[in-house]
Amino acid sequence: MEEQEIPQEQEPEQEPQQEQNPPEAVSMEDLLSSTEPAPEVAPDVAPDARSLRAVLEAIIYVAEEPLTLAQIAGALAQPTERVEALIQELIAEFDKPEHGVTIREVAGGYKMATKPEHHEAVRSFVKSLKPPLKLSLPALETLAVIAYKQPVTAPEIMEIRGVQGAGVLKTLLDRKLIAAAGRKNVIGKPILYKTTKEFLIQFGLKDLSELPTLKEFEEIRRMAFADGEPGVPTVEEPAGEGEQASAEPQGPTDEPAAALPGEQASVEEPASAGEAGAAAIGPSDEPPPEGRKLDG
Repeated sequence: MEEQEIPQEQEPEQEPQQEQNPPEAVSMEDLLSSTEPAPEVAPDVAPDARSLRAVLEAIIYVAEEPLTLAQIAGALAQPTERVEALIQELIAEFDKPEHGVTIREVAGGYKMATKPEHHEAVRSFVKSLKPPLKLSLPALETLAVIAYKQPVTAPEIMEIRGVQGAGVLKTLLDRKLIAAAGRKNVIGKPILYKTTKEFLIQFGLKDLSELPTLKEFEEIRRMAFADGEPGVPTVEEPAGEGEQASAEPQGPTDEPAAALPGEQASVEEPASAGEAGAAAIGPSDEPPPEGRKLDG
């Protein structure tokens, strides 16, 4: 009998293992632009809580703008719930008295900020480095009117403050603290103004519900006035720009430059041009014509 060869089973060829590329670094632009929800991550590849918490601390520290949960979780490929829980742990850690900074919810995101109890020390230090850039008193008043009355038109702001301030509106628009919010459905269709996200960021507010009361605002206004010298314009706003520089024609109620330090015009209704002239020069106050003697 012929011996039959038993065919040997061929071992399946093993596919070459693909080299795993290291994860790419996340740029700040990708982090800020990410709005997609975080995908679910398998537990065996998820980083441990300690290292992830350190990464979250670094990300929030370097970000110039508040970061939302969706942005952070999407960039790190972590579940939103896990990121939120670790951020709350960081907030609790930084709330301890040995830390000078804290993590706050600002404008719908998370941002690092100095603690209120250290504001005076930090403020003095920063002022010693360079001249402070701040809003002038007319700009601060106008911004307060918009914040509390928004959306509001320029004529309505002028009615509340008692002076025209188109130049101040331009300054606030350039600083991106306010923005147009459509037009009011009245004669002339004036532009409505509202505060922006930048306003919340600059003043450290979570939302408009955290606006200070009018009494607190008056205290802020008093402190802002005490920091500057009367009659000296701020660095941010050159002299004359606050109430005079405007592309729109200024009426007789335009705010005089001398009223800036005390802001008397902001609380008193100015007289009309005719009344002002009558009050300034009466019949007995007219100077004698040239060459006329004063004696009878």
